[in-house]
Amino acid sequence: MSVDVKTAPQNKPLMELDQALSLLLAGARPITERETVSTFDAVGRVLAQTQYSSINVPPLDNSSMDGYAVRCADVPAVGTTLTVSQRIPAGSVGAPLAAGTAARIFTGAPVPPGADAIVMQEYVSLSDANGAFGQATFNELPKPGEWIRRAGEDIRTGGEVLAQGTRLRPQEAGLAASVGLAELPVFRRPRVALFSTGDELVMPGEPLPEGAIYNSNRFLLKGLLEQLGCVVIDFGIIPDRLDATRAALRKATAEDKADLILTSGGVSMGEEDHIKPAVEAEGALDHWLVNSKPGRPFAFGRVMTAGHEAAFIGLPGNPVSSFVTFLLLVRPFIRKLQGMHVDLDNALPQGLTLVAGFDQAKADRRREFLRARIGKDGLLELFPNQSSGVLTSAAWADGLIDNPAGVQIKRGDTVRFLPFSELLT
Repeated sequence: MSVDVKTAPQNKPLMELDQALSLLLAGARPITERETVSTFDAVGRVLAQTQYSSINVPPLDNSSMDGYAVRCADVPAVGTTLTVSQRIPAGSVGAPLAAGTAARIFTGAPVPPGADAIVMQEYVSLSDANGAFGQATFNELPKPGEWIRRAGEDIRTGGEVLAQGTRLRPQEAGLAASVGLAELPVFRRPRVALFSTGDELVMPGEPLPEGAIYNSNRFLLKGLLEQLGCVVIDFGIIPDRLDATRAALRKATAEDKADLILTSGGVSMGEEDHIKPAVEAEGALDHWLVNSKPGRPFAFGRVMTAGHEAAFIGLPGNPVSSFVTFLLLVRPFIRKLQGMHVDLDNALPQGLTLVAGFDQAKADRRREFLRARIGKDGLLELFPNQSSGVLTSAAWADGLIDNPAGVQIKRGDTVRFLPFSELLT
């Protein structure tokens, strides 16, 4: 994708969110470097190569219940009594089942050759009248194959276990372990250089001068990046000077070898907004005005220094705008950077169709992402102040209502709801 745009006219038209997302994904260059990690430590990583099984799972026919293995032909009627000839715990392999006998068997234990059903222990009466293992009376007729898990019914030898591009969750790590994979090839974690711009920003714990604000975005974005599995290179707060901004971009690219440089603030076109000229001086930049709320100013480009190239994304400075824009645009970009299969159809969660429990004051000309939560009655509640500077709304909410431009929500309307539980993973 070409991002060699040298000017950003003040009257530049608004870009629809889907178009911006499509351009971003087209400009993402997935990481190809691989690492091998222990399966024990693989959760959160992205698989770099499809994995296949070298075994059947389960490896042998086994019992899915505690009970008795029998030949169905040996239990023709309720009340039949058989001698218990052996006991087979999980981890042991029994002897072939002799005709006219039953085997005490436990969950997960291999079914002995000759047996064709398991009768649950709840339907068996056991007496010690004869034989080392007693006599079993069956109070239910067995059915062929009942309570037997067949060899390979979960995974067949040679079958695909995990596809390349899979972000490994605990269940995928368990699946890999179940076929004996002690190590997995994964893509290297993205390196993201993070800095904020603004002389008005100070860090928590420091005195707050008049006119200054605490830098919430640094904490917000660092947490979001780490939750996505990125290695964060924290540059802190960069002074509002062109030379300082350019120096930070060069260091992030040449020395720290960042895959992505992420900034918040300074992406507008005021006299103190130095991101645009700095990135243009060190690479190339496209400045977009995205037709969504909160959000709007957004910058995407590349920084090239000393033979290394890093993608650049500049977010708006208002904390809720930065938060929501990250979820809608940066998160899909990073997922593709990590080697996941991301396109316009799956870039955002499918979401839920829920019912609004409120009346919206008025429709907006832009596509809105409203902070809301699910009430005890199952209806969506709207945070009363939807300003892009009210970070309380993001902490209070369960997710975002994706409301099309020009639509005024009324109580009882169905809306598309994007839960944070999906947007933040």
